[in-house]
Amino acid sequence: MAEPDKHQHSSMNVAAHADEDPTPMADTSQHTGHDKHTGHDKHTGHDKHTGHDKHAGHDPNMFRRLFWINLALAVPVLAFSSQIQSWFGYSIEGTLPTLIPPVVGSIIYFWGGRPFLKGGLDEARQRQPAMMLLIALAITVAYVSSLASFFGIGDLDFWWELAALIVVMLLGHWQEMKAIGQARGALAALAELLPDLAERETDAGLEEVSIDELRLGDIVLVRPGGRIPADGLVVGGGALIDESMITGESRPVRRRNGERVVAGTVSTDASVRVEINAVGDETTLAGIQRMVEGAQASSSRTQALADRAAAALFYLATGSAVVTLIIWSIIGEPSEGVIRTVTVLVIACPHALGLAIPLVISISTATSARAGILVKDRLALESMRNIDAVLFDKTGTLTKGNHAVVDQIAISGWTSEGMLAVAAAAEEESEHPVAKAIVAAAKDIANRPKGQDFETLTGRGVAATVDGARISVGGPALLEYLGLTEPAEVTTRTHRWRRDGGSVLYIVAEAEVIGALTLADEIRPESQIAIDSLHARGKQVILITGDAAQVAQSVADQLGIDEVFAEVLPEDKDAKVAELQARGLRVAMVGDGVNDAPALARADVGIAIGAGTDVAIEAAGVVLASSDPRSVSGVIDLSVATYRKMIQNLVWATGYNLLAIPIAAGALSFIGLNLPPAAAAVAMSLSTIIVAANAQLLRRLDLRP
Repeated sequence: MAEPDKHQHSSMNVAAHADEDPTPMADTSQHTGHDKHTGHDKHTGHDKHTGHDKHAGHDPNMFRRLFWINLALAVPVLAFSSQIQSWFGYSIEGTLPTLIPPVVGSIIYFWGGRPFLKGGLDEARQRQPAMMLLIALAITVAYVSSLASFFGIGDLDFWWELAALIVVMLLGHWQEMKAIGQARGALAALAELLPDLAERETDAGLEEVSIDELRLGDIVLVRPGGRIPADGLVVGGGALIDESMITGESRPVRRRNGERVVAGTVSTDASVRVEINAVGDETTLAGIQRMVEGAQASSSRTQALADRAAAALFYLATGSAVVTLIIWSIIGEPSEGVIRTVTVLVIACPHALGLAIPLVISISTATSARAGILVKDRLALESMRNIDAVLFDKTGTLTKGNHAVVDQIAISGWTSEGMLAVAAAAEEESEHPVAKAIVAAAKDIANRPKGQDFETLTGRGVAATVDGARISVGGPALLEYLGLTEPAEVTTRTHRWRRDGGSVLYIVAEAEVIGALTLADEIRPESQIAIDSLHARGKQVILITGDAAQVAQSVADQLGIDEVFAEVLPEDKDAKVAELQARGLRVAMVGDGVNDAPALARADVGIAIGAGTDVAIEAAGVVLASSDPRSVSGVIDLSVATYRKMIQNLVWATGYNLLAIPIAAGALSFIGLNLPPAAAAVAMSLSTIIVAANAQLLRRLDLRP
């Protein structure tokens, strides 16, 4: 029997080749012990990964608590303020009412304003002035001026403005941290996929253990509806496994003996026994978490632009505040000058600008991870929107990577089903890949016969007795061995099969050829949709393979691929990428084999198919957790949508500040339009919330194949 081409590939092990020094991710899991089995320290802050160092140690609950308490404290400050009393036409006399605004206002400044004062001090020490320092300057100017006025120095009583300003700032930060927390929550929810307990087999029977106690080689029982506690191989039973949370594949996948299953996936319809072969940090789930964290921490051209803009905005704001104070003092209104200065400092806080990019990154990487698109490098994702051509490896990427019966013809009064049934019976005891392909093709035939007296015809094929007849299966060498010739009825068909690069096998009953079939590396059913989708997005599609030209061209013709590189040696694949780049094309390379790694690294964007080797995954900037080539279009859509949101947020955040600063400084005072500090805080917070809400729209992006 002719030896078919083999394409060997190992299963995906993202964990082994994610960032080598991953930073722990905050674990919001309700379950105990998840920090152990996911490799993340739940007590370690996550803020530094998303560009929010200024919020290190902060959380929505803290800001929510501070907001409500300080809101309650602000009520008496406003009620006893002389300016508020004059506005509403009432008067509260006495020493105590006079003391309440400065005493309670001081409490609000030191307690409610503490996150901003501490953050501003940290920014000053690190020589990275930004939003927290601006807020700290604003509330400090208001507090010192009000305190000086209380002691008879000047007449700048800002107690109610100070209280309102801090309360509004706390509200804005609470909403911002909620938005950030939602983005991280989607990623942290990966830890929730793991069960707390597992049923481990022992000599005495089943025992219930924490998943932290599982070791390599343990056998666990997963019942219908249960989650698989760690990566492993099925060693008993079979089940439909819901892998959507890992690969994005919406339909459950049948997993049988010897096939790999992943921690966190669900056995939907049956019990299955799994032998554990990866635990803790080595599981695919832990690797996905590290990979997404790495993407959120990696560099981005757009982020660098936002950082420069935020730094410039700080100096613009402080310069504008100083100029504002000087001008108002010159024209004889120092009190109004202090109010305008505080307003400028507040409204110019680069809060929205600081949030514009990191929140988009957090949401896009978490959303894509749920769809099975794992971004290792943000620059790769950013580049994907500009790709001109997608270069696909053939075997294991557009094709299934193993042989399958793709066509057949029966003669001499036999039906195709009957011929295939006896061929499968003859091949049933063979472990050869071709035999397995024939048996798999006949699996749905009812009442399939059994073979007896199995015999291997070395170099020619196999033979067995089926229903009393001697059935032989093999290639041209079998016909020569049996002294037979190819029947004319099959010649036209077999000629076409050979032209397309397929392997031809004959089925012989006794001394008569009853038909023939061909095996080929079967094209994935989703490949056609993937190619059409890329063409619809204006991308060229190119095929590269080491297979013969006729095989490659046959696949290209079936799928409508634009260009073919065939008979390419493994070491020459990256040269073909360079050749395309020399034509002026920006190239994305999609592959899964060891010999694809250099090409993946050389391409503008390297995309590793998830069922591929660890080396290919290491060389890629994006990993598709499933083997579905349709996800490549999802990467393009994600890149386009993410970049669009970044630019929208940057334009809004910078445009808002450029417009707001002159108004805050009093440029429109001549028409009676003045902005109080508290109103400036509301405007600044609304700007931040608008940026956050715009980023949240990314969650509506459907990336699933």
